[in-house]
Amino acid sequence: MGDTSTTLGPLELCDGRWVVGDTGKAHWLEFRTDGLYQHEPDSEGELIPWARIMLGMNLTMGGEFPARGSNGFGGILGGLPGPWRGRGSGYLHMTLRHPYENRIARFDRHPRPYPGSHLVFLQTLTTRAIDAGQAHLLGDPEWLGRVVARLAPQRPRGWRGMREAVTRAMEAETQTGA
Repeated sequence: MGDTSTTLGPLELCDGRWVVGDTGKAHWLEFRTDGLYQHEPDSEGELIPWARIMLGMNLTMGGEFPARGSNGFGGILGGLPGPWRGRGSGYLHMTLRHPYENRIARFDRHPRPYPGSHLVFLQTLTTRAIDAGQAHLLGDPEWLGRVVARLAPQRPRGWRGMREAVTRAMEAETQTGA
């Protein structure tokens, strides 16, 4: 497991790379300079270039492919103490272009709980970066590290407060010349 002092839900810094999911398990995602790389067992994995991802990303937690924008029962149990902790999967839902297709990228969850605000921050951050034509910044470990460092300790109330926190963090990094 990576350094848990710099995490945003399932997103963590592990050996100098930002990954989504538990790298000690079978399915996890890596934010690379050239795109989102999906690691899977018995496979070389797949690279999805940042330029192909459109319309942001949605994050769901739970059993077999929960509907976009919802979390399954397994997603709730996986964050609670007890025998279910760390079980289950998470998914990044995205729409790709050239050719157009809906894609779901699976990752295995960590044994640590994911604060609800972190899940909202991660989804909002990826969506805002993609919608602004700056998806490539998600593959910049330094930029992403600074944004995560700004967001991780925050606990704003309400959806609006969480979206505003992401906007402020991204703007602060853009203004500093990142």
